[in-house]
Amino acid sequence: MDGTVQAWVNGWVVSRGAAPPLAEPWGWTIDMGMYGHVTRHVFGATGESLDETTVRKVADGVTGQGVWLKAFRDPSVVSGWLDDSWWIDPEPGCLMTVPLKADDAPAVPEGFRLREWSRGGVTRLMVAAPDGSLAARGQVTPTGETAVVDQIETAPEHRRKGLGSLVVRTLQNAAVRQGARTGVLAGTPAGRGLYEALGWEMVAPLTSAKHGPPAPARA
Repeated sequence: MDGTVQAWVNGWVVSRGAAPPLAEPWGWTIDMGMYGHVTRHVFGATGESLDETTVRKVADGVTGQGVWLKAFRDPSVVSGWLDDSWWIDPEPGCLMTVPLKADDAPAVPEGFRLREWSRGGVTRLMVAAPDGSLAARGQVTPTGETAVVDQIETAPEHRRKGLGSLVVRTLQNAAVRQGARTGVLAGTPAGRGLYEALGWEMVAPLTSAKHGPPAPARA
């Protein structure tokens, strides 16, 4: 198994309150217990190490709706291995890492309020706008040497104000204080630019696929 993927899985399940991951020969099965997201199968190999036979075998064993596949290979490749009962996220994600080190506390823009708290192994952060509405948020889950940054969001009306950078840098500092030395995340194309500007590097592309009715039934 790829060590970065395993680090992401270990932190992600705590971050999201999922069931402990079940080890499989090809990766992990994670139960979520939510409508539309019942279970996810995460493949442990990345890039060309993840082969068609493995993905097809796991995919063919899925019959229920709301089961997800997470495959760390380009969607243009993985989509050709799945039939029309799978919806492929049109926005490919990316697995990224960064060496963590203590940083100066980033400045909070005037009028905004930052609140940080930890519970259940997860450190959460929110930035409130001057009117009290939610401007940005995120969370980080240290699991020893690594820490998973997760659910980074900035409200559309507050983008391009440096709030995303504020959230990520503050979470990185929190992870360093808790002993983590490497940050891991699975990001979206929209967030990739922010993470790269902060020193994060891409490890592998990420394809997300959700099982549902075949295409004719959906139509």
